[in-house]
Amino acid sequence: MATLAKQTRYQPIRTPDELIARARALVPVLRGRAEACEEIRSVPAETMRDFAMAGCHRILQPTRYGGAEAPLATIVDIQSAMTSGCGSSGWVHGQNVIHNFMVAAWPEAAQDDVWGAKPEAFLSGILIAGLGRARKVQGGWRLSGRWPFVSGVSVCDWCLFSAYAEGGAPGAEPETWQFILPQGSFEIIDTWRAIGLRGTCSHDAKVDDVFVPDHRALPLEGSRGGESPGTKVNRAAIYRAPSYALFSIVQGSSSLGMAQSVFDAYLAQAQKRASLVSGKSVADYGNTHLKLGEAAASLDGARTILVNAANLAQAIAEAGRVPTMVERTRWRRDGAFAGRLCMRAAERVLELAGGSGIYDTNPISRGYRDLRSANTHISQNWDINASNWGRAALGLAVPDNSL
Repeated sequence: MATLAKQTRYQPIRTPDELIARARALVPVLRGRAEACEEIRSVPAETMRDFAMAGCHRILQPTRYGGAEAPLATIVDIQSAMTSGCGSSGWVHGQNVIHNFMVAAWPEAAQDDVWGAKPEAFLSGILIAGLGRARKVQGGWRLSGRWPFVSGVSVCDWCLFSAYAEGGAPGAEPETWQFILPQGSFEIIDTWRAIGLRGTCSHDAKVDDVFVPDHRALPLEGSRGGESPGTKVNRAAIYRAPSYALFSIVQGSSSLGMAQSVFDAYLAQAQKRASLVSGKSVADYGNTHLKLGEAAASLDGARTILVNAANLAQAIAEAGRVPTMVERTRWRRDGAFAGRLCMRAAERVLELAGGSGIYDTNPISRGYRDLRSANTHISQNWDINASNWGRAALGLAVPDNSL
């Protein structure tokens, strides 16, 4: 699908609460397109237009470009609403939320490139630096590489890639840089045929010796929080927060919405469903009540964890300090644990749904498959993220250089 090149008329952004209301208003619309999204393996063009109109993906975009500069906890309500409507469409929406936030750290000239003519631009990106190579040349860089899992790559206007810079000191760790490229300057390779999140068009992207000007290149250090080129013009506290450390809050919020969709679908079906064997209403079974209670408590717990994590990040940013490694790894830990709680909720519901719950066309099945796929994301990997926090808490080095 080609990029949405024509500028779209969008609604002015006023308050975070208004954006949350817009996101919730889109839920039934997204649910109505969820099956089609899976079938075409991409976010429908109508949905991308709705995203542009609503502007919810701009919650963390600077107000200089019409964004909301909203509190970080706003992510939880908006993302969980979007993915409760359609896991795939909502997942791509989340990529736009976090990558809009990341671009705010780039030099002002890069921000003007991305948002100047089209402030509602859609962004995608990938951080797997080992799959890319960047060579410094006069006025910029030459970038090459091939990256998998680039969610939303077919429907974005700009994409962020990461790569190791060539020419470092012998024996030293290669330096990671990030680059912003416009749609059309990279090749999209159709590889995304997956168990879940089928509509996210998370294809491979290939860059073949493309020139990137200096102002659209940023060392990874610029995303770790504190001062960055972007903070010279974007003075709101949130732009001092480390974007990659907060990635798990976005993904965890996406998982929350998917699990909520599974829960809601079961409630709607169970009230009208009778056992094919006994003819008894499934709502009358005692195990139904127990498992529903466990699922609901898991969802409530996941939301509380995510909101608390976002509020802590906000407080640290407003205090004007750079978070410690224990705090950074905590956000990843908490986002991943929220994802585990969401998975637990969905599993209890799937146990209750019986045979009807496994049909592809049942929203219970789709939500479960999407959630299972979401939890394979590196930011949601419990073993890695819990281990990183444990190492930091014990004063040991943490191997994840994105933190």
